[in-house]
Amino acid sequence: MELYNDGKHICVAFRDLVQGEAVQANQFFIVHNNHAALIDPGGELTYTALFMAMSSYINVKNLDYVVASHQDPDIVASLNKWMVGTSARVVVPELWERFIPHFTRPGKTEGRLLAIPDRGANLELGDISLKALPAHFMHAEGNFQFYDPVSKILFSGDLGANLCPAEDLDKPVNQLRDVLPYMEAFHKRYINGNKVCRFWANMVRGLDIDMIVPQHGRAFTGPAIDQFIAWIEQLQCGMDLMTQDDYRVP
Repeated sequence: MELYNDGKHICVAFRDLVQGEAVQANQFFIVHNNHAALIDPGGELTYTALFMAMSSYINVKNLDYVVASHQDPDIVASLNKWMVGTSARVVVPELWERFIPHFTRPGKTEGRLLAIPDRGANLELGDISLKALPAHFMHAEGNFQFYDPVSKILFSGDLGANLCPAEDLDKPVNQLRDVLPYMEAFHKRYINGNKVCRFWANMVRGLDIDMIVPQHGRAFTGPAIDQFIAWIEQLQCGMDLMTQDDYRVP
């Protein structure tokens, strides 16, 4: 599904490449003139179909970047194939730089890893810069989101994940209440605590966002964007909810 296309700049979401028992996951592809970045490419389940679909936009071997928001297998377990099949550099959080090579053959990542420092970075894609935004402890200790200033899309990784019915995946969310039943438990369990939620909300309110697109489930548009930011800002989660009863010898 094309999320944005002005003829020179294209953002594509692939939503249905994972079949069977594995968790549904979205993969994202940004093309700007003759440059391209693949965000959170997934594992073995997605590689072949994703490679073929991308071929209709570019010569995939010339891909500029394979971008991993964090280290999970549904994010980047297919890395070895992308290292072999393309000349792309691999963009990873600095915290996970020494863990990512475990997905590849020895020596494959040498000279091809681009580590993002904790404070974030600008990722040059032709004559534009994608912004790597800190989202630490919002699911992973070293975690980044990616903002595209042309399409005004925030690729939010696991933040905003909503495990909705498959038939709804291509329907953007306009009202947050429509997906809360599919996301509330996930966020309460997978985010470290409310402190980072407040920091994140303060950061992204300064961005001009037309769409928030998580790695699982439906995109947020219209009123749902501000509703989601406000919901996250007040969410009690992770360590906020832990008690001694959660730490007992079984």
